[in-house]
Amino acid sequence: MRNSASTVEAAVRSVQLQTIRNWELIVIDDGSSDHSSAIVQGVGDERIQLVRQHRSSGLASRLNQAVALSRGEFIARMDADDICFPERLLCQIGRLREEPQIDLLGCGAVVFTSGGELVGEMPIGLTHEKIVERPFVGFPFPHPTWCGRAAWFRSHPYDSRPIYAEDQDLLLRSHRDSRFAGIGTVLLGYRQDRLKLRKLLPGRMSLIESSWQYGCRTRQMFPALAGIANHVIKGAVDIATIGFGMNRSMQRKRLKPISQLTAARWSAVANELNLSGS
Repeated sequence: MRNSASTVEAAVRSVQLQTIRNWELIVIDDGSSDHSSAIVQGVGDERIQLVRQHRSSGLASRLNQAVALSRGEFIARMDADDICFPERLLCQIGRLREEPQIDLLGCGAVVFTSGGELVGEMPIGLTHEKIVERPFVGFPFPHPTWCGRAAWFRSHPYDSRPIYAEDQDLLLRSHRDSRFAGIGTVLLGYRQDRLKLRKLLPGRMSLIESSWQYGCRTRQMFPALAGIANHVIKGAVDIATIGFGMNRSMQRKRLKPISQLTAARWSAVANELNLSGS
C-alpha cells in the first residue's frame, strides 16, 4: 500500500471475513506519507504482518518482498483499495488443491467506484488455452485476483522495470512453462473510479518493450510486431476517447454487464463493510 488510509481498513476487514481462518496477511507500506500503517496496526490481528518502508520501491519490488516473507503454501494477492468476497480464499485454494497442475488461478472481479457504484465485471479467461491465446496482445487475467502456489511465485519473480505492466510482463515470460486457470465466479471487488491516461499509456509502452524483448528472445518477431501494433492502436484510442471526456463509456466498454446474482452478493459485502453507496 501507499497512502491508502481511505481504503485499507475495508480491504483488511474483507480478509478477516474470509471463511478460511488460517491465513497470514502481509501488508507492506511502500513509503506512505499518511497514516495507513497506523490504521493497519490498529486492527490488532496477530495474523497480520505489517512491514513499514520509508522509501517507495514500487509494486513489483514490494510483491517480491511479500513473497519472500510469506510462510504459506499458497499466495493470494490484492491491492489496498480492493475487496475480497468472504469465500474467495476457500474457492481458490480449494481449486488449487483439487488440480495440482494449476500454478496460478484467477477469478471473476467486479469493478466498483469509491462511491460504491458497480460499473461492470472484468473479463477473465477460464482455461489456460484461453488465457494465453494472444500473449503479445494481453492476458485476460486480472492481477488483483491471482492466487497461486508460493513455489511458483518464488521461481517466477516480478520485474520492476515494466511500469504499470508488471503482471502482464510476468505472464508473458512465464506462460510457456506454467499452467493458468480462472474461476468465473466473482470473488473480488476492484476499485476503479476512472481510467487514467497517466497509467494506461506508460503501461502500454512497457508492454511494447516487453513484447519486443520476449519476441526477439523466442524468435517470434512477427507475432510480437502484431501485438505491438495492437498496443499502439489501443493507445491512440485511449488518447482520443479518454482525453476527450468519454472516460466512463470507455470504462464500461471494457467490462461485462453485471449479473443480478453478482449485484446481490456485492450488496451484502458492501453492507458488511459499510462501503459508501452500498
